[in-house]
Amino acid sequence: MTGQTTPGSAPLRYRAGPRRQAFAALLDGLRTDGGAHVVTGEPGGGRTAFLEFAARAFRAGPVWHVRAEPACFPRPHSGLRTLLRAARHAGRVPDAGRVPGEGAAEEVLLDVLRAASVRSPLLVCVDDAHLWDAASRAVLGRVAARVHTADDVHRVGLLLTVPGHRPVEREWAALPVLQLAPLAPGDAAGLLHDLTDGAVDPAVRDELVAEARGNPALLLALAHRLSPAQLRGDRVLPRPLADAGTLTAVAGGRPSGRRPDDADLLLVVAAAMRATGEQDAEAALVRRAANGTGGRDDGVSPGPSGPPQPPELLAVPGGRLRFRSPLLGRAVYAGAPSERRRAAHRSLAAAHPAPRGVPALLHRSWAAPGPDAVLAAELEAAAADPFSGTPPALRRTARVRAAELTPDDALRARRYTAAAEQALLAGHPTEALRLLDDAGSRPAPAPVRGRAELLRGRVLLADGPVDDARESFLLAAGLLSGPGPKSARSEAAVLGAADAAWAAGDRQGCLRALTHGTREAHETHGTREAHDVSVRAAVAGALDLRAAGADPTGPREAAPRETPEGSSAHRGATPAQPSVPPPALLRDHRDGMRAVLLGRFDLAAAPLTRVVDRGRPAADPERLLRSAAAALMLGDVDAARRAGARALASARTLGTAALEPRALEYLAYAELRAGRHQLARTHAEEGLRAARRAGQRNTAAHHHAVLALAASIEGVRPRVTEHATAALTTARRHGLAQAELLAQWAAARADLGEGRPEEAADRLGPLVRPGARRGHFAVWMLAVPCFVEAAALAGRPEDARTVVEDFALWAGCGADPQASAQLLRCRALLAAPEAADELYLRALDRHDETSGDFERARTELLHGKWLRRRRRLREARARLGEALVDFERCGAQLWARQAAAELRAGGVAPSGPGTGEPRRPGARDLSLLTPQQLRIARCVAEGATNREVALSLSVSTRTVDYHLRNVFATLGVRSRVELVRLVEQAEKTGAQL
Repeated sequence: MTGQTTPGSAPLRYRAGPRRQAFAALLDGLRTDGGAHVVTGEPGGGRTAFLEFAARAFRAGPVWHVRAEPACFPRPHSGLRTLLRAARHAGRVPDAGRVPGEGAAEEVLLDVLRAASVRSPLLVCVDDAHLWDAASRAVLGRVAARVHTADDVHRVGLLLTVPGHRPVEREWAALPVLQLAPLAPGDAAGLLHDLTDGAVDPAVRDELVAEARGNPALLLALAHRLSPAQLRGDRVLPRPLADAGTLTAVAGGRPSGRRPDDADLLLVVAAAMRATGEQDAEAALVRRAANGTGGRDDGVSPGPSGPPQPPELLAVPGGRLRFRSPLLGRAVYAGAPSERRRAAHRSLAAAHPAPRGVPALLHRSWAAPGPDAVLAAELEAAAADPFSGTPPALRRTARVRAAELTPDDALRARRYTAAAEQALLAGHPTEALRLLDDAGSRPAPAPVRGRAELLRGRVLLADGPVDDARESFLLAAGLLSGPGPKSARSEAAVLGAADAAWAAGDRQGCLRALTHGTREAHETHGTREAHDVSVRAAVAGALDLRAAGADPTGPREAAPRETPEGSSAHRGATPAQPSVPPPALLRDHRDGMRAVLLGRFDLAAAPLTRVVDRGRPAADPERLLRSAAAALMLGDVDAARRAGARALASARTLGTAALEPRALEYLAYAELRAGRHQLARTHAEEGLRAARRAGQRNTAAHHHAVLALAASIEGVRPRVTEHATAALTTARRHGLAQAELLAQWAAARADLGEGRPEEAADRLGPLVRPGARRGHFAVWMLAVPCFVEAAALAGRPEDARTVVEDFALWAGCGADPQASAQLLRCRALLAAPEAADELYLRALDRHDETSGDFERARTELLHGKWLRRRRRLREARARLGEALVDFERCGAQLWARQAAAELRAGGVAPSGPGTGEPRRPGARDLSLLTPQQLRIARCVAEGATNREVALSLSVSTRTVDYHLRNVFATLGVRSRVELVRLVEQAEKTGAQL
């Protein structure tokens, strides 16, 4: 018999990454050397699918694939006969149906395997071998040992599957075991995509993947349970997603163990694990609870020879009890009658050493038959205790149970909202939205509803359409407005609405949000004045730029007062009770941001500086994130980097997974602003992983955009395309105008680096020129230098003249240290020949005042090209050489190749990294040096430093560095000492210097 797949199921892809490589290596070994392996895994873990994959992948010879069924093997050797019938049907072994007595059965099977593998390798797959009769298992075990060790059957591969929730049978305990691990989330999502033809909503997909916990059969069962409307996200999902029927069906029935009293013990272990959220339970606690319900003292059943033995479904690692299969533990609990579950929880609560701790209270809550206001209050208080050491996930569970036990609707809504806040902090936005829906289904006062809308806005801002997020924030601001503790939450809601409008590229919407509830009327401007203000507003956007800095996790219920660092309240801060940013800080951030958007930097500096200063002594990640955002709006990149780094460290210390991606985003943008794109890439790579873990697709899109920008500098076009496409996919679905423009800019810069200025100009033109298609109001200015360069090199300088004047307004604001040099470079590209040289030189002087090798190298490259085309070759070589060194220093290899090509066109053959030219070791002929190189070599031989050489020859130190590097490469020397000796030897022999 051959194994069958479930009708309509998607093929299980075994499997991406290292695991697939391991499987391929195993199959290669079976093809070449043969051998036997036991394949195991939990029920539904894909053992059958793995054998099908192995059978399809084995192309070297025949495959015998046998699936065992319990009802088919009641008689001795019935399993062996089934295998021999499969051999006979294959047509290669005509007498394979004969099975002699017990002693000869092993030799018969070996003879059959040898005969079938004479001409080609043979693969035998036996699925569920544990279901064979005992005699067949014994024969198969002995044959498998021979196949694995003997030389006479080395062309036979044997794969046996057995369940992983029981110990491997003794017949094949000595064989190597391949344990199938759970599906990785990405593989599970791919399987679900294949099953539904991509029709599953991303949020539904993520919830199904999380509920399946890597079990492919359970994932497929959950998907089949849902209607098409539920898969699309148009209807609510059933609760619980994995009910008792689904779990027991995948598990193959309700697990109960083999002894009469095993069922009670298994249930107690499953209930204990539910309260802790861990994969195992404390054996001593289970022993006390089981003893209280009539179980034995040791909590396990005695074996026949004395020492206590746990049920075979359980393992006992280090004083803990755990199910060999997590799926079985879930099935045990879900399939038990409700009264038995409550009894198990009552016993565990009574046996717990800390009766007022969260685990004991949770057991009491699950033992309660209905709502209980007193127990709900106890749970809430225990979850809020910052000194209890309770893990964040357990605090969250306690808050949810407190809400479920609360009879009062308004109080229940407040507690559901508090639980949603904790879920969001922990990086579980889908769970947070579900809890907010539960909170919204009950009547509640305005402050509670406002807090829920504020949290909903936070979720949507990180992982949803940002216009929807803005509306939630504005609704929250209206519900929360008023004096007292609500004022801090109202300010946070206003900043959140501004943040959402900023991400969408809606400057007027951002201003309206920032003036929400204030006396200031919305300012209007004439056409040119509004245009100038829009240009000046781009200072705030120079790369950070979702930077309202609003609290990503929502406000708190505690009074809005600052907590001095070092106080007991500060030391006790946990994800359950983080410190509350003061309303004054929120108002400063709001006022500063509004002034920036209006172009009033004279009014913005003071409040934003206060926000930065308030963040310096703090350890609260939320306040530090605001400090980083304010620093970026002020152009203080160093302060932004420091605040972002501290926010990241604080978020990790407190376990607030939702804040890590945002802190890494600030760090990545700050490093890009500082010209350190490799550091930016490092932060963005980690930020992308953190954003995916936290379910923040919008934040992930911004990290993709940073990675695309970094790759466009490094010249790795496939990486640019990959990250730009990923950023654009989310940006267009969720209205992220800023991420969209950054991704387009990265693609255009890659075009420019590859020498395709026409494509770059066409891509950037609509995004930077005035008009309805212009990109994000705070970011389009960053792409202007690229567009001007592309337009000039494409022979269309007239397209860029207007945007250069706009860029001059921005550069005049002084917030970007690179802008003044970039402006002079842009003017040089568009200037008449008699003026261009002076403009390039002035631009290089400005570059000397700031850091950032890449922008300086681009100016050097353009100046070198300009000089070479005017036949000023000596100056061109020096300038292009400096560009080559700077590009190599910052890792811009594609751009370095441009500089090297220009040098070769000017008669110089550069060598070294990025040039495509090999070094010439051992060359000692001084005649190979250019006149300039000879002069520099002679000065160095006389003992001059590089700076002294530069002064004596009236060139820059960078030029000396470049030429001296080429001298070393050409002559094959490694140090100045060797160069001195070589020059002295040339003087003695009369060589021309």
